[in-house]
Amino acid sequence: MPTTLAPARVPADTTTASRVADPLHLGDLEVWPPVVLAPMAGVTNAPFRTLCRRHGGGLYVSEMVGARGLVEGNHTSQWKASFAPGETPRSIQLYTIDLHDAAAATELLVTTGAPDGQGGFAPVEHLDLNFGCPAPKVTRHGGGSALPWRTDLYAAIVAATVQAAGDVPVTVKIRKGIDADHLTYLEAGRIAADLGVAAVTLHGRTAEERYGPPADWSSIARLVEAVPEVPVLGNGDIWEAADALRMVAETGCAGVVVGRGCLGRPWLFRDLQAAFAGQPIPTPPTLGEVCELVVEHAELLVEALGDHVGIRELRKHTGWYLQGFPVGGELRRALNQVTSLEQLRELLAGLDRTVPFDEAVRRQPRGHTDRPKRPVLPYGWLDSRHHGAPLPAAAAEVVSGG
Repeated sequence: MPTTLAPARVPADTTTASRVADPLHLGDLEVWPPVVLAPMAGVTNAPFRTLCRRHGGGLYVSEMVGARGLVEGNHTSQWKASFAPGETPRSIQLYTIDLHDAAAATELLVTTGAPDGQGGFAPVEHLDLNFGCPAPKVTRHGGGSALPWRTDLYAAIVAATVQAAGDVPVTVKIRKGIDADHLTYLEAGRIAADLGVAAVTLHGRTAEERYGPPADWSSIARLVEAVPEVPVLGNGDIWEAADALRMVAETGCAGVVVGRGCLGRPWLFRDLQAAFAGQPIPTPPTLGEVCELVVEHAELLVEALGDHVGIRELRKHTGWYLQGFPVGGELRRALNQVTSLEQLRELLAGLDRTVPFDEAVRRQPRGHTDRPKRPVLPYGWLDSRHHGAPLPAAAAEVVSGG
């Protein structure tokens, strides 16, 4: 049975008068609260999205999926694009460096769709284009956060995707730029808006900054002013519900995109829904309730991936779930090597379920903590804003980002 944290949800029909923000509109798709789960490689798969969706509303996006892999029927790409049974809205983030791959993958996703978790296929209801990934294996090929520097290539990919998507809303996710001397976000936002995207997400860091220094929310405010005709979503340093309210108030953004803040804390979406509804933030879960979430997450992973792979995938999450709780190094090491649901339940059974959440670690980073590092780019990439020779074939084969 799904774990229920009390109070588990704020009613979706909360009166408009009590809300502190409007619903997010992406074409005909209405998102309430205006909260989006950021695509995170190896994390935001269908089981994790299911767990998060049980706590609050919003738009839950898949991890980054390679467009070329989808078109060619690559098994890994198809798995990353798969939905949970009954999942809606169905949202996919695409990575591509080629306009033809972008169009072909988009046409496939909006017509045939992706695996629906029930043996069939279901068309997507939202597409996001990844122009924000700073991982070296992506940027070294000119992809991700490096690509908007080549404005004509960037525009061609966005245009091809929007055209192929038809009535399905397309959004783009970008960073400020490559580094402080090569900023692209204002131009990239304007190009995307002119080409008909439904929204632009800005992560307030450059590729060089990775995930190190605090996110620059002032850049989000500048983009809001630059493209008033489309919603701008803010991304970066949303660790608790109060951060989301502050970002909206300070920048004027239409909603927030949450990444590392929900790692090990899927109940953040419950808190965000309460905050945007103008309601009190629920009490954080106790250690016992968190242990129930860990088991629930494991069960979802095992159901989707099988015993061996599912439990192996869980291991990366256990440290995030138990961050700040006094569980001891020996147990943490054992959880990092757990091999079955039965063993997981046994390891967690001896913990004191009444231990409260430690507020001192609420804002402690989880996930990527990379310090600034010079981006890895193709030779001569910064010499021109215009795209010449085709990118190497290896660039299109990247199916997971950072």
